[in-house]
Amino acid sequence: MEPELDEKQKLAIMEQEINISKNMSRIKHKIAVISGKGGVGKSTVSVNIAAELSKRGYTAGILDADIHGPSVPKMLGVNGSMLEVDEDKLIPVKSDSGINVMSIGFLLPSEDSPIIWRGPKKAGAIKQFLSDVKWSDLDVLIIDNPPGTGDEPLTVLQSIPSIDGVVVVTTPQSVAIDDVEKSINMAKSMKIKVLGVIENMSGFVCPHCGEETPIFGKGGGEKMAKSMGVPFLGRLPIDPKTPTASDEGKPIMIKDPESPLATKFSEIIDKIESEIN
Repeated sequence: MEPELDEKQKLAIMEQEINISKNMSRIKHKIAVISGKGGVGKSTVSVNIAAELSKRGYTAGILDADIHGPSVPKMLGVNGSMLEVDEDKLIPVKSDSGINVMSIGFLLPSEDSPIIWRGPKKAGAIKQFLSDVKWSDLDVLIIDNPPGTGDEPLTVLQSIPSIDGVVVVTTPQSVAIDDVEKSINMAKSMKIKVLGVIENMSGFVCPHCGEETPIFGKGGGEKMAKSMGVPFLGRLPIDPKTPTASDEGKPIMIKDPESPLATKFSEIIDKIESEIN
């Protein structure tokens, strides 16, 4: 059993909830990127959605809610940045592409420093990112979540008022699909809209001959979306340039906007954009 809270603790929780509500009310649209499976490319999807929306004229932010593996700063080229404080609130770091970025990674002494926290502390950190960060008047905030249906995504979905919905990322093979279905059911049980499913790593197109090989299969994400009654946003092929772009801190939508992968991304983001307009 959890210990009963005293009046001071109850008041502190109420105050934080009020601060989260006020802070999030300044952001027009909030979208969480989730998946029940790790290694499906959620962070890649998150940073590229934010980058493309920023290119389209939206004031965009991204919250890295992955406490144990914060990769967003490196993928946007802002790792090692120092946070500033204004009026007792943390100021997000701004990437070269104009994206406001917040991550636990900015608070670690080094990139290889581990976070060894239990659930309540992780949930507390995420709530602080929602209440004590000066996000300002953003058009859209993308929240990149770690895999699963545990503390971090649950805290995000429970804490953000008026969240627009979730984008669910999967790969085609059944071992991923089975876990991703749980994420969709979590969103449904919380009455949060599923904006759609993205099937990532869906085929590899040879850059030399143009032949496509379904390394991880193909079509599993679309079939799942149809069976669960949620929109299918599209497929993203494997592009060897993606890891290099991430290491360089330049999302593929910025580094190579004419590539086949970027073209598919753009089509998917068209659908997401239509949901928030």
